[in-house]
Amino acid sequence: MSKNRQQSLPNELDPTDRRILAALRENGRLSNADLAERVGLSATPCWNRVRRLEAEGFIAGYAAILPQEKLGAADTVFIEITCDRHDQEALKLFGDTLIRMPEVLEVHLVSGDYDYLVRVAVDGTAGYEQFLREKLYRLPGVRHTKSLFGLKALKREFSLDPLLNTP
Repeated sequence: MSKNRQQSLPNELDPTDRRILAALRENGRLSNADLAERVGLSATPCWNRVRRLEAEGFIAGYAAILPQEKLGAADTVFIEITCDRHDQEALKLFGDTLIRMPEVLEVHLVSGDYDYLVRVAVDGTAGYEQFLREKLYRLPGVRHTKSLFGLKALKREFSLDPLLNTP
């Protein structure tokens, strides 16, 4: 992170903004009245702050968290992928193709021995084999993969705690 970014970020959020973000991180469905009460504001200033936080990009969106096991894909597999080519165009095309696959939950371009770290949701080893054969191994440019089945998620957060780095 650049020095300017490190210095400016904490000053952009005052303690009330951070409390708003923390409350919404915990429960994005809080009504404005409940949120205002939790953070010690009246409804209108709270609403205005939330809208400002959204406009400034501190709130990227709201989502329902759907347990993948309830949707028939109880297993999580992490795949390390090495590509044949590493030019900008090839990496972009490969990454864009991965993100369109519904089983793919996360795609990270990474440093190190592999090019991508991908998290997929599948239905057991049979579901994973089907994903490999019918989707991943049909993509041009895959040189090597390494797979790790997740046994149990011990922690899963979707955003950083805004109270963590309070000035």
